[in-house]
Amino acid sequence: MALDREGIPDEVLRLAEDANSYQPLGPGEERIVEPNYILFLAPHPIPQATVVQRLRLNPASVAGTVARIRDLIRERGRPAATWEVGSSATPADLADRLLQMGMVPDQEPLAVGMVLTGPPAGEPPEDVEVRVVRTAEEHLAAIRIAETAFGLEELTGGGDLELASRELAETAAAGHAQQFLAHVDGEPVATGRATFTPHGVVLNGGSTLPGARGRGAYRALVHARWEEAVRRGTPALVTQAGRMSRPILARLGFREVCEIRILLDELARD
Repeated sequence: MALDREGIPDEVLRLAEDANSYQPLGPGEERIVEPNYILFLAPHPIPQATVVQRLRLNPASVAGTVARIRDLIRERGRPAATWEVGSSATPADLADRLLQMGMVPDQEPLAVGMVLTGPPAGEPPEDVEVRVVRTAEEHLAAIRIAETAFGLEELTGGGDLELASRELAETAAAGHAQQFLAHVDGEPVATGRATFTPHGVVLNGGSTLPGARGRGAYRALVHARWEEAVRRGTPALVTQAGRMSRPILARLGFREVCEIRILLDELARD
């Protein structure tokens, strides 16, 4: 993979490779920071809510460090975690070593850190309306869109209005993130989150209902969040793209700055 990092500040590059290590914590989130790794824990019952990243391990002590991290994860009652091995991780063969220690490639085994430092290419679709989520009903719609798009309904149950109201209030109080909702023909069909940092805006959770794909909702969400980044004086968008979003983002002008291998560690097997 040819990476294009020229002219991008180091702070933005670090954010693209290890976003959970540098962006502000949201409600109920925890971050354990050590010199050679960071463990991020979000309050959700899925492996992707327990993330090990920014890995800078000594080649001679990989096994011992992995054992300590696994103990930390077990102590918090987590049955599984994902390990994100970025381009800057050490040693260079760390992903292969972790596979030998019982981890397996995640369902989405590769992400690409991508950065946009200028306006997205083209114009947003005229028939897609994007708004910041302001009500519990809108937030619940966003939750259900994301769960449907990522196939998580059975794990999380689609949420409820009381939960959505509480999450929205907590996010508003924290003040460093916003959820966006895209509408086609008046119906909510796509959602995406923006987390604000001093160096740029992190995009995550971008998802579109299967029946609405191809209408430009994802692109419209990117344009809306770019406008918000400019308004806040931090004109850079940062995201980790999977196989579906990567080509769309490339067409919008995002540059690929790092590669991240994602491994699933199911601790019951250890």
